[in-house]
Amino acid sequence: MNILHLDKNHPLLIEELQKAGFNNVEDYTSSKEEIETSIHKYDGIVIRSRFKIDNTFLDAAKNLKFIARVGAGLESIDEEYAQKMKVTLIAAPEGNRNAVGEHTLGMLLSLFNNLNKADREVKKGVWNREGNRGVELDGKTVGIIGYGNMGKAFAKKLKGFDCTVLCYDILEDVGDMNATQVGLPTLFDMVDVLSLHTPWTPLTDKMINTHFISKFQNPFWFLNTARGKSVVTEDLVSALKSGKILGAGLDVLEYEKLSFESLFTSEMPEALNELILMDNVILSPHIAGWTVESKKKLAQTIVEKILGEFS
Repeated sequence: MNILHLDKNHPLLIEELQKAGFNNVEDYTSSKEEIETSIHKYDGIVIRSRFKIDNTFLDAAKNLKFIARVGAGLESIDEEYAQKMKVTLIAAPEGNRNAVGEHTLGMLLSLFNNLNKADREVKKGVWNREGNRGVELDGKTVGIIGYGNMGKAFAKKLKGFDCTVLCYDILEDVGDMNATQVGLPTLFDMVDVLSLHTPWTPLTDKMINTHFISKFQNPFWFLNTARGKSVVTEDLVSALKSGKILGAGLDVLEYEKLSFESLFTSEMPEALNELILMDNVILSPHIAGWTVESKKKLAQTIVEKILGEFS
């Protein structure tokens, strides 16, 4: 089988596929349109998020048997059309779930203890102990929306903190020893912290908005290491200003490009400008699943799934 690699990944991915007898071709620079002229030569492609795999691309890929995305989600692929074309879709959420769980916990503890703010102040010669008094996770109720690989990994990290963990998911019976599954009304009534771990879908698009936020009984802390387009930034900023949301840890932003590789390529919206200046907001550049270890795990997971399906 001929496999076209469209993004650079851990070297073991190509090495292991080569050992298994696959022919690997690397093209990290050609445009989508250029690749469409030759994609008919390939049985499989390996991609992260370089460009969208749409019906035009799939129509040109007449011999394509699989698309392997080295990441957790498949939103950059027209899944319905790919399935219609009998193309197998492969993703690797198992590969970076631990990294996402650790990053989410790190953001939460940093927010609770004002670590980023305190660090900036001390480096400027400001020694403000009372202004940086923290709160403890012990005894708090953490709500997780989306209890798949990422949500479960975060819940597992919370086990040693003696807090209550609740989860909500559109699938039934996904709760486990680390989180009790509940309905949304229970989340609205009980949580002190809300963490989002959902894929991007039409159901989750702009889900966190003013109407949704207003349903929470108490002010809460908000974490998003999932997808930026699930949150209306303007509404989030308003909730932070009013105190309805006490602080936010955001690894993803509404304004990211599809490739997730850039943000500051055009004039920034006013809501983003405001968000950047807030002391009770921690931002990172879509790196929650982006560790040294996860890079290797993602590649290994993709190799195993390709071999399991096509060797």
